[in-house]
Amino acid sequence: MLQYHEYKSLSFERRPNGVLLIHIERIAADARTHDEFAEVWRTIARDDETRVAVITGRGKVFSAGGDLKEHGSPKESLRSDRVLRSGKVALDIVYNMLDLDKPIISAINGVAVGAGLAVALTADISIIGEEVRITDGHSRIGVASGDHAVMLWPWMCGMAKAKYYLLTADFLTGAEAERIGLVSKAAPAESVLEEALAVADRLGRGPQRALRSTKRSLNHVLRSAAPAFELSVALETIDFYQEDALEGLTAFQEKREPRFPSASGGPLT
Repeated sequence: MLQYHEYKSLSFERRPNGVLLIHIERIAADARTHDEFAEVWRTIARDDETRVAVITGRGKVFSAGGDLKEHGSPKESLRSDRVLRSGKVALDIVYNMLDLDKPIISAINGVAVGAGLAVALTADISIIGEEVRITDGHSRIGVASGDHAVMLWPWMCGMAKAKYYLLTADFLTGAEAERIGLVSKAAPAESVLEEALAVADRLGRGPQRALRSTKRSLNHVLRSAAPAFELSVALETIDFYQEDALEGLTAFQEKREPRFPSASGGPLT
């Protein structure tokens, strides 16, 4: 298990009343960042000084999704060992956040995609900039939505909105995300972190056992959707072995619209 000084993609700052501020230091999340997104909650669980965690990005980005150029070509990104490992980490991020009884607050200061969006929205309280744009985005690269959304979005914003935004992969602004209930609160960009820290300070001065017991109890509601979550991760993994994913990743790197083979009119295999 990692100690705070061993993290490379995250940095930490202690604030009054047991608040730990976490900064995401890497704009595009490589494999190391994904691992740290999963592991940090276990580190915090062992840290008696921390009562509340706040996570935010540096600058104007929360987390811009996976680093699709990390392994060079799309074919290298789709190597089976990497795909299978990615699915395992996707499960660990969400389950480790749910398992941590201490409250987690996300200050979504900029674009959030992929695993970064999973962290942002699995947080117990999410505060987002009104003009920030977010998207699940999986269908844009030809794979099933398999990070967190199938488990959480229907509870948060309702099935109709969840289906619309997960099937279309349309972007939402922070203001729209608040309107439909996908986030806790939208705020002007310049006050997102300030508001998140104010809520964290209030929770840090609150009754710790009661807060943790409430979070633990509420999270059992979310865990009731765990079978759907695990299925979505499994189906995403399968999709990464199909031609659509190769085309989706290639089109993303070439900055063009994808031409998915499965949309050519032939039967699905």
